[in-house]
Amino acid sequence: MQTISAQTEPPLAAESTSHPKGLYVLFTTEMWERFSFYGMRAIMKLYMVKALLFSEADSSNLYGSYLGLVYLTPLLGGYIADRYWGNRRSIMVGGLMMALGQFVLFASASSYQNASFAHMAFYIGLALLIFGNGFFKPNISSMVGNLYPPRDRRIDVAYTIFYMGINLGATFAPIVCGYFGDTGRPADFKWGFLLAGIGMLLGTITFELLKGRFIVNADGTPLGARPERRAVQTASESAGNTRNNLLLVALFAGVFALLYFLVLDQKIIDSLIYSAMVVVPIAVLSDKSLTPAERRKINVVLILGFFVIFFWAAFEQAGNSLTTFADKQTDRQLGNFLVPASFFQTINPFGIIIFAPVFAVLWTWLSKRGLEPSSPLKMAYGLALLAVGYLVIAFGVNGATATTKVSMFWLTAMYLLHTFGELCLSPIGLALVNKLAPARLASLMMAVWFLAIATGNKFSGTLGALYPEPGKAAPHFLGFEITGLYEFFMVFVVLCGATAFLLLLIYRKLTKMMADEPTAGVTPVVTA
Repeated sequence: MQTISAQTEPPLAAESTSHPKGLYVLFTTEMWERFSFYGMRAIMKLYMVKALLFSEADSSNLYGSYLGLVYLTPLLGGYIADRYWGNRRSIMVGGLMMALGQFVLFASASSYQNASFAHMAFYIGLALLIFGNGFFKPNISSMVGNLYPPRDRRIDVAYTIFYMGINLGATFAPIVCGYFGDTGRPADFKWGFLLAGIGMLLGTITFELLKGRFIVNADGTPLGARPERRAVQTASESAGNTRNNLLLVALFAGVFALLYFLVLDQKIIDSLIYSAMVVVPIAVLSDKSLTPAERRKINVVLILGFFVIFFWAAFEQAGNSLTTFADKQTDRQLGNFLVPASFFQTINPFGIIIFAPVFAVLWTWLSKRGLEPSSPLKMAYGLALLAVGYLVIAFGVNGATATTKVSMFWLTAMYLLHTFGELCLSPIGLALVNKLAPARLASLMMAVWFLAIATGNKFSGTLGALYPEPGKAAPHFLGFEITGLYEFFMVFVVLCGATAFLLLLIYRKLTKMMADEPTAGVTPVVTA
């Protein structure tokens, strides 16, 4: 965000503790969108393997490609919002596309025995979800920060409240969609997708009905409307509508181009995501209008984005290899009830809701004593906690055979440690991007942050495909043979541990580069 001198800093920023009502509209909208996303994610891997009959490796790679593209397309959505549509139109288009995508998945699952139709509908549904999320995700995230004056200290609190909405939706999604969709009968997956689609519609309708009243600037003008600069350049409203229609045509052409690559050549998707992680940051830094201070802060975002790749590559095994582990090698019997494998995905978001206030109090307590870690150091802690989580489950499966079912304790303990790691990294990163990005590039820089997550998610598919399967040749990773689950989980211990150590070595340098940050770290505080 652009530097503002002390003389021009709004006095309200340091005094007010209340929040605009628009924050709670965005909270509710995002809650339902996350219900839709995580409800679908909870059963996606199981649907591919049990209904569409994908192999473990193929389903892992497609899962990674899907998640990678979900976080890649915000580059397109952020650019179009900043230049043409604004946040409002982009969120509406994205929300409707995602709802349609879930209903197409419902159609796929309703006819899963018709293999050709089910597979094609599945790919179309994924493509709609991918592009819809691209328009929705970066714009609703950046709108949270835009509700407040520049450098307003309430932004940290706002992003934590917003993050609670994310996790509230994510908590109930695996339970609701998993209960109706993950029953052990392939015919029931459709109900999970249907409920996810209904949730997305509810979120979109909420936003549409309340945006005009509550999502506004201090002077009452619409927040996130079509950029004024483009409006001045537009010769007439008719010309503006023509441009928007052309963008929609290009969008749907992109959906079907993506569909082609999903079906025929996932290697193209791999190249697209990994090359974008190199090319896009170079393009951002080549902007000659950037001041030295802005360039320095953008460099911090990009460097931390490199470490975020490894965090999400390990973390996103939750819907991939860890779901397979829960399904096949976890003793899920709880009395007379067999816990669905998808239910375990609710541990993390529920833990976020419970422990986010604890972490907020901890950061505040440390801050008052001058001991609060800087934002990069908090993120290093997040990576270290992820490594410890995998170390715990590696210990739990050490010596286990392919037919051994281990206690639910190991998976639960790992997810709790991963939750602590996420609280040290994910909300901190969102708030950091909002603070460091130049105001004119807010949505684009949020999209660049999501690009790092996209790369990590795609890498998660590559790593998930290493999951050892009985009767098949042992996979290798960097010359390391993975003969069992212990070796598989140790891959993540080494990756996360090594990157955490590297970040610990350079965090002081990064902290100095964030010279204009008001405090040593980003301190999320949960409050009403």
